[in-house]
Amino acid sequence: MLTQGQTRWGILLSPAMPDSLLLKALAASFLAGEPTVEQLVARGARVLGQPWRWLRPLAERYVNALGGRTRPRQRDVVRFFLHDLGLKRARSKYFHELSVEHWLAVPQQMQPVDAAKAWDIPAIESAGALAEWLGLNPNQLRWFADLTGIGYHKGKLKLGHYHYRILAKSYGNIRLIEAPKLRLKELQRQILARILEKIPAHPAVHGFVKGRSIKTFVAPHVGRGAVLRMDLQDFFPTFRAARIHAFFRTLGYPESVAELLGGICTNATPRDAWKEANADVDPLHLSAARILYARPHLPQGAPTSPALANVCTYRVDCRLSGLAKSDGAEYTRYADDLAFSGGEDFAKHIDRFSTHVAALLMEEGFSVHFRKTRVMRQGVRQHLAGIVVNTHPNVIRADFDRLKATLANCARLGPESQNRDGNPDFRAQLEGRVSFVEMINPNKGKRLRALLDRIEWP
Repeated sequence: MLTQGQTRWGILLSPAMPDSLLLKALAASFLAGEPTVEQLVARGARVLGQPWRWLRPLAERYVNALGGRTRPRQRDVVRFFLHDLGLKRARSKYFHELSVEHWLAVPQQMQPVDAAKAWDIPAIESAGALAEWLGLNPNQLRWFADLTGIGYHKGKLKLGHYHYRILAKSYGNIRLIEAPKLRLKELQRQILARILEKIPAHPAVHGFVKGRSIKTFVAPHVGRGAVLRMDLQDFFPTFRAARIHAFFRTLGYPESVAELLGGICTNATPRDAWKEANADVDPLHLSAARILYARPHLPQGAPTSPALANVCTYRVDCRLSGLAKSDGAEYTRYADDLAFSGGEDFAKHIDRFSTHVAALLMEEGFSVHFRKTRVMRQGVRQHLAGIVVNTHPNVIRADFDRLKATLANCARLGPESQNRDGNPDFRAQLEGRVSFVEMINPNKGKRLRALLDRIEWP
């Protein structure tokens, strides 16, 4: 039997024990099971050795403040305790009597939010269970998750988990492709298939969602009086690791599991990755990119990133859909491309509407690429993601003509004559471009397919 001031491990504590230790123990007990008042009181009484009268009011305040939301982190619960006036009074009054009698060291149960309770995702209640689920040992799990940032600080690319490729975008911006190496990619694909793909996407989202495509993305905007196109800047690196950890806690995973899952799906780009930048890259943009990508973020190139970006943007999609509906407009999103369209009434105040959209996005932590914002009324070419939507979905004429000329020259002069960039899989590239045209305009695609079939490949 434990005496006052003694833990379950027999460590003697002073009767006037430090506040930090007491609050951490109490926070751990609140997080160790269902966040109902009765269970919180029971676990708290077990930790403290007796059912203090102030425990029930504290539990009620906790449930009102934190109980109905995503499972909070332990430090958030400790912060709540520090600011709770009732607990402050109890700590002051019973300062010499409060002690930790038991430490609850059991695996934390799944605690999904109400919306997530129906999703068919695996229950993983400890770091050890996560390692077993992924087929790793605990050391391997910590290495792949890299929560301490060893990969960033050491900066040895050969020992890291990613390959890097720097792409110069229009307007001087930089895009970094972060392709995970084979073993990490396998882990991410497992998370994608068995967790992320079980979560329904917002109806307005069409990018990287099964059964939807770029064609379904533009379909609601065909033949409309006005079309507004907006682009989100630095889309994937906008999603920080803390946001990804919070999402996994929303699914019900304990804090330790959520952070490890988030670590596997995020990356902090080491400085050495930028040494391969071309000399023509703007130094100011390069410096800004190094700062942006240095913090753990969703890497563009990881199989989990599009799905995580979609679920983490769910609230934004709800708000934008509601805003569009209030103005009689349609809204769809394909990754970082946003599209709105409506009739004559929408066309009259489309500029004001775009300002409201930009303000909403800034509230949610996104940056709008204003140079890419386009207002397209009737009488001009209305196009989204390379597809003309004035009267029916169609490919852009100039793009079609260029592809047709390339295929004709390949058939006449050989494919090597047109592969000016030295693409190692030039045939697959042309196949993909022809398939895109076939999806949008089958008649034009048929003509291009005939040219493609005439090419003699080495």
